[in-house]
Amino acid sequence: MPKLFIVSLGCPKNLSDAEVMAGELAAAGWELVSDEASADAALVNTCAFLSSAVAESEGEIRRLLRLKARGKLAKVLVAGCLVEREKEALMKRFPDLDALVGINSLAKAAEAVELGKTYLLPPSPRLDSPRLKARLTAQHSAYLKIADGCDNRCAYCLIPSIRGGFRSKPLESVVEEARRLAASGAMEISLIAQDTTSYGADLYGRPRLAELLRELVKIKNVRWWRLMYVYPERVTKDLIAVMKAHKTVCRYLDMPLQHIAPGVLRRMNRSSTERSIKAKLAELRRAMPDIALRTNFIVGFPGETPADFKKLLAFVKAEKFDNLGVFAYSREPGTSAAGFPDQVPEAVKAERVDALVRAQSGVVDSVNAGLRGKKLDLLMDSPRFGRTYRDAPEIDGRVEVEARPGSGLMAGSFVKAKITSAAGYLRKARLA
Repeated sequence: MPKLFIVSLGCPKNLSDAEVMAGELAAAGWELVSDEASADAALVNTCAFLSSAVAESEGEIRRLLRLKARGKLAKVLVAGCLVEREKEALMKRFPDLDALVGINSLAKAAEAVELGKTYLLPPSPRLDSPRLKARLTAQHSAYLKIADGCDNRCAYCLIPSIRGGFRSKPLESVVEEARRLAASGAMEISLIAQDTTSYGADLYGRPRLAELLRELVKIKNVRWWRLMYVYPERVTKDLIAVMKAHKTVCRYLDMPLQHIAPGVLRRMNRSSTERSIKAKLAELRRAMPDIALRTNFIVGFPGETPADFKKLLAFVKAEKFDNLGVFAYSREPGTSAAGFPDQVPEAVKAERVDALVRAQSGVVDSVNAGLRGKKLDLLMDSPRFGRTYRDAPEIDGRVEVEARPGSGLMAGSFVKAKITSAAGYLRKARLA
C-alpha cells in the first residue's frame, strides 16, 4: 500500500479541507503516515491569507521538492489557498510539482495524486458535507466546517477572492456530519466558517446558527460545542439564549474584532462600530458573567493615527479579553487596502504590536488572579496537559495537571481540577 504524508498549514478551516482530501486518499488505497521519511508522496495544504503565510507555504513546498530531488519522495502535490491565489502560475514557479488541487476540488485529491492532473474547479453554488473524511485532529476533539467563503469584503482580506462567496451546508447535512464525528470519538466539536454567525443566511433567508445548535446539542457523547469566528453584530439574543440554556455549549466565543477606533473600522469596511462592539460585549457579559472571549486585532492599518492606536490600547486594557491575537497589518496585493494612502511604516507597526502585547500581558495577569482557586472541568489533551472551556484547541492556553502516578489521566478524559497557579497562558492545577 503506497504511503502519503500530509502537512496542513494555516487555520482550522484549512485543516478541515485537509481531512476531506485525506478521506478521499485513504479510500483510494493510500496509507496516511505522520512520518515523511516513510512516505512515497507528500501533499501540502497551503495557506495564503497573508504574505507571511505564502512564504511559509512556499518554504514547505521547496523543502519537500528537495526531498523529491534526492529520491526520498516520488510525488509532491500542493492544495489549498495558495493554489487558488496563484493557480497555474504556481506550477510554472515550481515545475517539479506533480499536481495542484484547488479548494473546490477536494474530492479530486486521489485522482490528482494517481494521474498527476491539476484540478481547479470554480466554487459550487451549493456546499455539501464531504462524502469522505479522515480525522487529522486528536480523536477527542474535532472541527466541523458549517460554511465556506465570505461576503463581508473587508478591505484587508483576500478570502472572498480565494474562497468565493458565503455558502452554508444544509442543516441536516451538518447534523449528520456531527453525528459521524461523535461516533468517531469526538467529545469536543468546534464549529468553524469564515463567518459562523451568518450560517444559513444564504439557504434559509436568515442566519440559523441558533437553530443549528439546538439540533446539535441533542447528539449524545459531545460534551463541548465551541463557536469560532463569530461576528459581534450577528450574535443574536436567540443565540445567547441557546448558549445559556445548554451546558454543552461552551461559554466561549472567538470574535475577531480587528479594531475599535471608528475611523479605522470604516476604512476596514467592517460592519461593526465602536458603539455596537461595546454594547455586544456588555450584553454577553450580563447574560453569561463567566463567558471567555477571544479576539484578534490588526495594528498599523493604513491611516491608523496615534490617537486611533491609543483608543485600541485603552480598549484592550478595559475589556480584559481572555485570549487575544495581535497582527501587524500586511499589505496584500489584490485587496482594496493595498492602494490606500497613509500606509503606516513597518517600524511603527512593530512598536504598536509590542505595546498591545504588553498591555494584554497585564490583562492575563488579572484573568489568572481570578482563576486561582477555582475548580473547573478539564478536557485532557495528553496525560499531563488539558484545557478548560475557556481555551480552544491549539490556539489558546492550557492547564498542566499535577497528578500522582497511576491516576489514569489520558487524552480525551474529562476531570475536575483546582487551579493552583498561573503564568501567562499556562495554568497549573491539581485534581479536585
